[in-house]
Amino acid sequence: MSQLDPVAAKSLSPHPLSPQQNTLKNENGTPKDKVVLAYSGGLDTSVCIKWLSENYNLDVVAVVGDVGQEHHGLESIKAKALATGASQCLVIDMRQAFVDEYLSATLAANALYENKYPLVSALSRPLICKHLVDVAHKVGAKYIAHGCTGKGNDQVRFESSILMLDPTLSILAPVRDWDLGSREEEMTWAAEHGIAVPTTKASPYSIDDNLWGRAIECGILEDPWMEPPADIYTMTTSPQEAPDTPTTITIQFEKGIPCALNNEPMSYQTIIETLNTIAGENGIGRLDMIENRLVGVKSRECYECPAAITLITAHKALEDLCLERDVLRHKLSLEQLWATCVYNGQWFSPLKEALDAFMTHTQQCLTGTIKLKLYKGSCTVIGRQSDYSLYDFELATYGQEDEFDQNAAKGFIELHSLSCKVWAKNRLDMGADMHPLSNQVTSVCEFETNTHTTA
Repeated sequence: MSQLDPVAAKSLSPHPLSPQQNTLKNENGTPKDKVVLAYSGGLDTSVCIKWLSENYNLDVVAVVGDVGQEHHGLESIKAKALATGASQCLVIDMRQAFVDEYLSATLAANALYENKYPLVSALSRPLICKHLVDVAHKVGAKYIAHGCTGKGNDQVRFESSILMLDPTLSILAPVRDWDLGSREEEMTWAAEHGIAVPTTKASPYSIDDNLWGRAIECGILEDPWMEPPADIYTMTTSPQEAPDTPTTITIQFEKGIPCALNNEPMSYQTIIETLNTIAGENGIGRLDMIENRLVGVKSRECYECPAAITLITAHKALEDLCLERDVLRHKLSLEQLWATCVYNGQWFSPLKEALDAFMTHTQQCLTGTIKLKLYKGSCTVIGRQSDYSLYDFELATYGQEDEFDQNAAKGFIELHSLSCKVWAKNRLDMGADMHPLSNQVTSVCEFETNTHTTA
């Protein structure tokens, strides 16, 4: 088996495991083959434990990643995994690596898939996969399993990441393979097998969350005409119920990384956690969108991303102030490519790594402070300052301090339009139809003649 690269290994906390630890055996005394399962405690992965054991006769090692999601104690999720049939369950705190390696790169790219979605789930998957592969190596597992469906994006993210980290591992996708045709059938199967699951027919939503936000789908949300019920939201206040007084905040950046909130130095992780509260209370970060999945399906997705939306808004404003014009313009298109790469499960791809190098270079002088007003769902930049600002007051002002040489404009315009001027002269001389679309305009401007004369 191939080993993880040194950069990947740095982010992995040690797992005190060995191939012999808690190994389940067959009736003849031989060890069962092991499978490492990405486990969340939700409906799909809870059913997966029992299903993998009963249908594939595998020894299931569950891995729970803490990436900042809502929970009532990850130890209780561990206990549930063991009670459901896993021989081992590891709870791994991935939050620091998630912030330092993943959310830092994400903010540098202002990552918004289809210019809207801050890539909540797509960001945690490659980090979780690093740990899945590491655990598989340590326990001698032949397989890694996930609880993704066959019509979503996560199956691609998990499997692509795993194969890029260790192509020799085999991947199992029970939800894609079993004959349980709906979430309702899964819930029935779970009840018949004594598996406690958080999903009910009254609350059938599929939820995934981490520090960067929260994704909600399924149930009534599958009808794009229906307004999302208020009970799906837990991170944000309804804009109508948000405070009637605006909240003004400042965010300070150093080399593109948030380092202080309201002039108080904080870690990036603490800033995210604090903004999830402050911005969420002001109704910031709710998204209701039709999303184009990689597999070709349009899906209705709802998200809550208060900190992500606030930080990306502020980060973009600082880039507008500090980045050179052409760098900024080309970065905009590369940001969309970066977001699409990550959305499509290509975190470890050479293209995404090359894009990271560009993004990192643009952040060298991105140090400064942004002031924002949060009010009933809107996040508005109202101030910006930086020692690296390319805004020159003497060049921008129309007042007496104006140092812009307006006489230079005539020559600039002459050269700027020279190519098109030569084209226009040639086509007019040749009688060509230069502007066919303009020629289709049928409206006519009528002018009234002023016939009134003074006596």
